[in-house]
Amino acid sequence: MMYAANLTQKAAVYVLIGFFLAFAIKMPVFPFHTWQPDTYTASPVAGTMLLSGIMLKMGIYGVIRWMIPMAPEGLSSVQNWFIALAVIGIVYASIIAIMQSDFKRMIAYSSIGHVGLIAAGVMAYSATGLQGGLIQMLNHGISVIGLFFIVDILEQRLGTRKLEDMGGIAKVAPKFAILFMIVMLGAIGVPLTNGFVGEFLLIKSVFDYNWAMSIFAGLTIIFGAVYMLRSYQLTMFGPQVTLTQKFTDVNNTEMLVLGIVAALVIVLGIYPQPVFDLTNASVDKLIQVINSPQVSL
Repeated sequence: MMYAANLTQKAAVYVLIGFFLAFAIKMPVFPFHTWQPDTYTASPVAGTMLLSGIMLKMGIYGVIRWMIPMAPEGLSSVQNWFIALAVIGIVYASIIAIMQSDFKRMIAYSSIGHVGLIAAGVMAYSATGLQGGLIQMLNHGISVIGLFFIVDILEQRLGTRKLEDMGGIAKVAPKFAILFMIVMLGAIGVPLTNGFVGEFLLIKSVFDYNWAMSIFAGLTIIFGAVYMLRSYQLTMFGPQVTLTQKFTDVNNTEMLVLGIVAALVIVLGIYPQPVFDLTNASVDKLIQVINSPQVSL
């Protein structure tokens, strides 16, 4: 059982700031993000998948389950600052992602932007934001694992992750190109893909809290389309180069892994209701904790 601590507003603010510093590093949220791009880029692909797909979600879970429910009295005093940092991170990381030539590093920066949106929506602490955050944690994990697996396939076959060294892969690997496209569309948040539902709810949550912040938070959709479509164009289309002329299509194992990821992208985009059914009761209880500190979790 866990109850809100019934703190004074000043004490609650200190508690929230302390927990926020810890969880902001874990997520990571601007300006505590600096460890993430280098770590993701240098780690083996399995480690990167574990970090991005699962481990960083622990920070968001901490915000939802412990940080705010323990000290709701201080939320109104620091909420603006917390959400503002998350929104700044969305714009900052997305712009840097557009400028990257290393595909893996680009995905690392894009992950900061996506997690920034989740953090902003969750810290608005509405039922809409919590639902959006919970489903987007799942969906971001699916999409980013698929993207890092795609990077690994490219690097194993080509010996490089530089986007300018690739091109024309769709001509020799059509199955890979199709699966890559599905995962990419999910990462962008195109309607009927897994990323759309969560992003819509998160942006609505920020809009309900502050319409001006929601404009900047919504830039994640535009910037995400820019850097993901740019990476797809540079790798899959255009003239072939020496490295890509002998590129082989996905084998059975790769087809199985990417096929599962692509299927989840489509299924959760078309029918996300089972996820909402799982989280509805928990979200309602969390909102009750904010409104009535004597409610237990």
